[in-house]
Amino acid sequence: MIAAAPSSTHLPIRLGMVGGGSGAFIGAVHRIAARLDDEFRLVAGALSSTPEKARASAEALGLARSYDDFAAMARGEARRKDGIEAVAIVTPNHMHAGPAIEFLKRGIHVICDKPLTATMAEAKKLAKAAEQSKALFILTHNYTGYPMVRQARAMVEAGELGRLRLVQVEYVQEWLTEAAERFGSKQAEWRTDPARSGAGGATGDIGTHAYNLACFVSGLTPEALAADLSSFVPGRALDDNAHVLLRFPAGARGMLWASQVAPGNENGLRLRIYGDKGGIEWAQEDPNRLWFTPFGEPKRLITRNGAGAGPEAARVSRIPPGHPEGYLEAFANIYAEAARAIRAHRSGEAPPAGTLYPTLADGLAGMRFVAACVQSSKRNAAWVAL
Repeated sequence: MIAAAPSSTHLPIRLGMVGGGSGAFIGAVHRIAARLDDEFRLVAGALSSTPEKARASAEALGLARSYDDFAAMARGEARRKDGIEAVAIVTPNHMHAGPAIEFLKRGIHVICDKPLTATMAEAKKLAKAAEQSKALFILTHNYTGYPMVRQARAMVEAGELGRLRLVQVEYVQEWLTEAAERFGSKQAEWRTDPARSGAGGATGDIGTHAYNLACFVSGLTPEALAADLSSFVPGRALDDNAHVLLRFPAGARGMLWASQVAPGNENGLRLRIYGDKGGIEWAQEDPNRLWFTPFGEPKRLITRNGAGAGPEAARVSRIPPGHPEGYLEAFANIYAEAARAIRAHRSGEAPPAGTLYPTLADGLAGMRFVAACVQSSKRNAAWVAL
């Protein structure tokens, strides 16, 4: 059975955006994801730290209301009867906490890009604001939105792999093999700057995605790690490669590799999990296929809408078998889940069964992961408790 795209007889949720002006990759992705299922309508924004650029970007998008900074936007929208109900924060890491706290104080739901913040101190302040707010906080670890990732998680929960023994995850890219930050790449500039990115380079940028995916599917949380971080490009202030060993409770073991200096790899996010009854394999660049191997039996292919796929995959699928769904649709699934939660919150009800999205807890876990990796690497890859 193919699930219909999420729909609602309600008016779209009024959405604002902080960051994401002209030239910003992730802002456009959030806007596409937000409107794919007609659950959100972008009506306001503080799209750049430069007022002139913010206004020009808003005009290009046809926004009804443009603000010069996020604080003015939070105050202004909170006073309006038709003000935004949720805000997407799509800025560099060091600009996540400030806007999120401002909007949470005013009861406006926050949909924030990952990682949670640039520093643990900021993360703790944000966590306190979220605890004191009645609004929801959603983190866009978008890879958890893929149908076959949901399928894999369901199979682990159902015990189809048996007692888990091994969790292996890698996220490998090539785009920082050279010093792109010194050649005019805006994306590279802030991602390799400790003041804007935080303590982790590749660790924070893509390592947190890999870590989140491994935990999301396996259902396990590491209790300790040992990390060897490297900055291979001369003069680079943050790591561009990370090898991390993971120890899980009850004896399971894991390995995580995150690299942005591996030529031949574009966006190689891959996950393998093995238990005493079988194993699964999934790759983001071939996202509609999940490989399952019961121990002692031939390998089986499970496709998004094919035999073997369950309701967990079907509920986040939109189109018929054989038509691929990918990155944008997975991102949109996080927004669709957020919309379900926001509508339920509005009516004082529990979200519909199965509603699932990354939360503040996932963001804090990612921050602890980065901090532990940095600490471990400074101690010659010593084991560090999580």
